[in-house]
Amino acid sequence: MLHKKTKRNSVVAIITARGGSVGLPRKNIKELAGKPLIAYSIEAGVKCPLIDAVVVTTDDDEIAVVSRTFGAEIIDRPADLATDTASSYDTIKHALEALAVQGKIYSHFVLLQPTSPLRTAIHLEECLSKFFKSNANSAISVCKAEHHPYKAFIVEQKHLKPLFGEEYLAAPRQTLPPIYCQNGALYVMGCNDFLNKTDNFYLPPVMPYVMGIEESLDIDTEQDLALAEFLIKNKTH
Repeated sequence: MLHKKTKRNSVVAIITARGGSVGLPRKNIKELAGKPLIAYSIEAGVKCPLIDAVVVTTDDDEIAVVSRTFGAEIIDRPADLATDTASSYDTIKHALEALAVQGKIYSHFVLLQPTSPLRTAIHLEECLSKFFKSNANSAISVCKAEHHPYKAFIVEQKHLKPLFGEEYLAAPRQTLPPIYCQNGALYVMGCNDFLNKTDNFYLPPVMPYVMGIEESLDIDTEQDLALAEFLIKNKTH
């Protein structure tokens, strides 16, 4: 079990990694630049001085073996929480409750999805440091939207209709408010708040943690994997 001392808060990093995957089979342990994909998230948590323990919740024996190799504890995820329709909320709730049964109580958790290999320990430390200095109840990592929704359309009766209004279609992009999308790299919240005050990872006030487009890369296809390998080997992220 990996623990580090913290001054005020205790933080557990929880990595969700089920065995099944629709888009890219076995993607959580696919090789990426010489290491399994999940190893990047485990190492980010292990190397972050503000994180006390790194836990992988999984239903898959091979993922469990790989995860232990890189320094994570394992929580056995029930089959009903490892389906395509199972919610991340229920998975994290189960993980926190399983840890509590073991007598492992933390003030906060950070959710790390294993498909974000370019999110590093530096990102984690920066986000957590800012979060603990803020008055926020939760933090969500985001990146700037590549396509502004004010210029989007819907189709009604086979014709295009502006989603927000015709006046925005020709507006210079710099005159529109910046729009951010959650990138799935990390979510932070107090454990008690999560278990008692919400049923998702958004508990206002929410602190945004802005990341770049490249480091926000989420692995879902072979093309994503190839791009991540290029970025890692060329150290452009």
